[in-house]
Amino acid sequence: MLTPYLVGLVGLVLVPALVTLGLSVTHYDLLRPPTWAGLDNFAALLEDPIFRVALLNSVVFALVAVPLRVLLALGLALLLHRRARGVGTARTAALLPTAVPEIAYGLLWLWLFNPLYGPINQLLRAGGEHGLTALGRTPPQWLTDPTSARAGIILMSLFTMGETFVVLLAARRALPRDVYEMAAIEDATGWDVFRRITLPLMAPVLALLAVRDAVASLHFTFVPAFVVTDGGPPPYATTYLSLFVYQTGFEYLRYGYAAAATLVMMLLTVAAVLVQWRLIRRYRRFFQV
Repeated sequence: MLTPYLVGLVGLVLVPALVTLGLSVTHYDLLRPPTWAGLDNFAALLEDPIFRVALLNSVVFALVAVPLRVLLALGLALLLHRRARGVGTARTAALLPTAVPEIAYGLLWLWLFNPLYGPINQLLRAGGEHGLTALGRTPPQWLTDPTSARAGIILMSLFTMGETFVVLLAARRALPRDVYEMAAIEDATGWDVFRRITLPLMAPVLALLAVRDAVASLHFTFVPAFVVTDGGPPPYATTYLSLFVYQTGFEYLRYGYAAAATLVMMLLTVAAVLVQWRLIRRYRRFFQV
């Protein structure tokens, strides 16, 4: 019964990983046969300033976006787990952006981020004069300012936390009611209930989702950076590892170099999982206090 899944795992994961490993030690441009390069591609990555920028951008994105996505999904799950009027509509609204095709989603945000006619900056200008905000500041230049562009990519990722929200909503609804009834009898405050009951019971699910989002964050950024900012504004403000690999392999035809960068992404994925696993084990006793 496991054979179909094993075939898919081997054909779609293991074989491509081995091919990537093989290409990473070669010079290959798709036009000529690959030639042995040894560790030259990895040495070149260490000296490549664009790769270092892409690596830093990816790490910063993961450190900022992943906690925000999980916290936002947790807040919505706690807010919408009860049955009430309008809750179904709110749940649908929270999940809907996840169902939008990624290219269409990117094009939508390209319009939203338009510095002149985009709804976001139009809203920020409300109450201001001469094109400034109500606080007298210039609205963010989402497509031309490096800091604003990075913030825009993070903002785009927050609205696609629908899967995380659904899992946390199911986890919250599955918690035993008798525990909360006992807390109500003891006149526990809302903060005490959250800290001593809800959070410890949901901690395993939160940890799993955090690890999952940390791994997925390496490719979350590809479509927004490719469609909305094209890796800019200069100098490479929104060039992430996924976009770096795509441009290196499919635009510059440096497949061996791109494969080496892909292996770095894989190692970062493993490192992220190991670090979070150690943190979860280290602080597990905190949730039990």
